[in-house]
Amino acid sequence: MDNMPKVKIGIVAVSRDCFPESLSVNRRKGLVEAYRGKYDPEDIYECPVCIVESEIHMVNALEDLKKAGCNALCVYLGNFGPEISETLLVKHFQGPAMVVAAAEETQNDLVQGRGDAYCGMLNASYNLALRNAKAYIPEYPIGTFEEVADMVHEFVPIARAVIALSQLKIISFGPRPLNFLACNAPIKQLYNLGVEIEENSELDLFEAYNKHEGDPRIPEVVKDMEAELGDGNKKPEILPKLAQYELTLLDWVKDHKGYRKYVAIAGKCWPAFQTQFGFVPCYVNSRLAGKGIPVSCEVDIYGALSEFIGTVVSEDVVTLLDINNNVPADMYKESIEGKFPYTHKDTFMGFHCGNTCTRKLSFCEMKYQLIMARSLPEEVTQGTLEGDIVPGDITFYRLQSTADNKLRAYIAQGEVLPVASRSFGSIGVFAIPEMGRFYRHVLIEKNYPHHGAVAFGHFGKALYEVFKYIGVDADEINFNQPKGMLYKTENPFA
Repeated sequence: MDNMPKVKIGIVAVSRDCFPESLSVNRRKGLVEAYRGKYDPEDIYECPVCIVESEIHMVNALEDLKKAGCNALCVYLGNFGPEISETLLVKHFQGPAMVVAAAEETQNDLVQGRGDAYCGMLNASYNLALRNAKAYIPEYPIGTFEEVADMVHEFVPIARAVIALSQLKIISFGPRPLNFLACNAPIKQLYNLGVEIEENSELDLFEAYNKHEGDPRIPEVVKDMEAELGDGNKKPEILPKLAQYELTLLDWVKDHKGYRKYVAIAGKCWPAFQTQFGFVPCYVNSRLAGKGIPVSCEVDIYGALSEFIGTVVSEDVVTLLDINNNVPADMYKESIEGKFPYTHKDTFMGFHCGNTCTRKLSFCEMKYQLIMARSLPEEVTQGTLEGDIVPGDITFYRLQSTADNKLRAYIAQGEVLPVASRSFGSIGVFAIPEMGRFYRHVLIEKNYPHHGAVAFGHFGKALYEVFKYIGVDADEINFNQPKGMLYKTENPFA
């Protein structure tokens, strides 16, 4: 998966001139040593040019960071710190930044060895606000070398997402299907985030697809598909068309990426897609997601954006699912009640026609799209990848622009249960604590569409910080609140 940046965080120690500079020098060395002993040494760069005490030092540090290829910054208060220089450093650095501070080491050295960075962090945060400079500050930003190393490591996926968004292009094909206003949202917020968007007609895509007929690379892609599907290759006759479509999308990305480094796609998949292309694109969408290029269904632009953020944060495949149907009462009683710590209302089924990567399915088969085949010939609806989603931890989330152009997001951690779906499509039985209340007072109350992105693991902490960093108001980052913590619209007497 190479559709994302490699983060290199420059560690810059700062010092207030009335404090011993040696505190910052030695503490920087201790932090770097702790990080390299625990995590990938390539994640960080120790800026050795100077300890930043003045504006000139700040300029020198910026030049050194640029030469070293750093795309993220950690300002480390080894002592109280120079509030002007350190915040100018954040302001002028071209990339995401964090600010952390050193804890005092021992009661036996609280005279010359006391740095007062606990106090300095207050001044740093105040000055950042004065300058409208944005920085990530951990929940408790004071720590030992090992603790600050952990904080820097937690910043890596946050920085990776922020960098990636600034260099992202979303490529979309076609307007949303008729009678499908659910995923409609203004694109203005994409530009506010630094994301480019290229909107195309599905006719443009169809033309490009037809030009790929007879492409000499098709047999090789078919062979790869056959190896991936194995015994699940139930529709071998459709694979050449799917391979042709996959090559069309990959070539389109290559030819239309422009000056951007990273790409996500919002694709069209119905209603005319099947009759004109002669298949559904679900399996190809799943394969591109497996390559780190998420493809949302139904021209869901903010769905594609959400998937991309999850891919970059988790460095893993994500999927996009409908928050689709409730778990039948008899299934709950037979397979969940008493076996897992969830009420019936905590459970639901996440589904899409067949867009989930094979690596995230317990089993899979190539089939036809049952819903579409109710009104179309079955042969033009082939191309779905069906199977139950792998059990395990998940994060259900979405970043969305409201109709009046405000950014809003939700994050809910839970799991996919090891319960057979007994249904069709890419599907799983999901459980999220207090899902019933979350469904009513967030998803419905806040007018979210039915599509949600799914990351495989618990990534709520990092996603929350990403959403804050890119400008989502904290009041608009919703989560599944625990029992006893009322939503604003929840009736306390209910």
